[in-house]
Amino acid sequence: MVPGIRQSFNAQFSEAQYQAYLNDLNSKHPGAIEFRVAETPVFLDKVFREKVLAACESIVDVITQFNFNTLTAHAIPANVRVPNETGHSHFIAFDFGICTNEAGEMEPQLIEMQGFPTLFAYQAWMDMVARRHFAIPAHYSTYFNGLDHNSYIGLLKEIIVGHHQPEEVVLLEILPHEQKTKIDFYCTADYTGISIVCLTELIQEGNRLYYTHPDGRKIRIKRIYNRIIFDDLQQQSAAIQEKGKLLLEELDVEWVPHPNWFYRISKYTLPFIRHPYVPETRFLNEIQQLPDDLENYVLKPLFSFAGQGVVIDVTPADIEAVTDPENWILQRKVTYADVIVTPDGPAKAEIRIFYFWKDGEARPIATNNLARLSKGKMIGVRYNQDKTWVGGSLAYFEQ
Repeated sequence: MVPGIRQSFNAQFSEAQYQAYLNDLNSKHPGAIEFRVAETPVFLDKVFREKVLAACESIVDVITQFNFNTLTAHAIPANVRVPNETGHSHFIAFDFGICTNEAGEMEPQLIEMQGFPTLFAYQAWMDMVARRHFAIPAHYSTYFNGLDHNSYIGLLKEIIVGHHQPEEVVLLEILPHEQKTKIDFYCTADYTGISIVCLTELIQEGNRLYYTHPDGRKIRIKRIYNRIIFDDLQQQSAAIQEKGKLLLEELDVEWVPHPNWFYRISKYTLPFIRHPYVPETRFLNEIQQLPDDLENYVLKPLFSFAGQGVVIDVTPADIEAVTDPENWILQRKVTYADVIVTPDGPAKAEIRIFYFWKDGEARPIATNNLARLSKGKMIGVRYNQDKTWVGGSLAYFEQ
């Protein structure tokens, strides 16, 4: 998207260089990266950087306002409401599509957000590796607010571990070593010293939780870095779902972030936001009259993950088929621009901005990002089979 840098990158690119990059990425934990890695980073100038951060800060204004919890009181399904909710989400991720406006200028458009972690640790590793193999301009960075690799990892560890010992903190997931994001789990353990624990491995004694450390000791869990998505839990075997019920009990444990924030900061929040870079979004049950240009809207279920259930080409019949309209939103469609020049046709891009929120701070801050490149109808692996210059990446912003 910065023409001079893009032209230079593409001119210098070779398949051998890309394979060396992949080999280096995989060297930390061989075989753990199960998603496609794109051939290129995304390069974004200062103007776009300021646009996307302005949008994020506007959304943070809503999240930090005094009545946010009241606005989102119905966001959390009763069957997954976890006790002892924290006052804020320690982590937030904002997803933006890169689009063009009527004047032909590049601009971000919000797709989704989540009060939940993402590939925080892996992206720091990816930046280190990318700089070893590609000519990244010195005045471009993946980080925000003056952070660099060391200070970013320091902040991530501080928030995850808190005032505890690393062995008292666990990364909790369902069958973590089978997840496509497991490379991030392993990098998180590398950077923070915490252990990766499967839900099925939790030991409950009263209101306390324990796990068996790799060295054989039974250790009390005082803080959970939560990576469990309850929508995913509900798709598991009866035995795993039964085990998961303990998470709904009054436990003597700290959450980072607390599971309820996955729902409070989510698609549910979109109708409350008014900003040029946030597409018009309404709860389906509150719509009195459907838009005349329904084809320019997307129908999304509030409670799903990984894009499941989304209807892109909406028809009145799709609307009529919804039996629980209070659990759906109608969002003006975002048209991704073909912004990344590649050897076999242009690619679209989506940028996820990371926000970290330390205890005691009034607001979260922007810290880092990831990017995803696509040539399919939607962003995601399943829509980009057999294509090149697509997949997971990172964005370098002009500083």
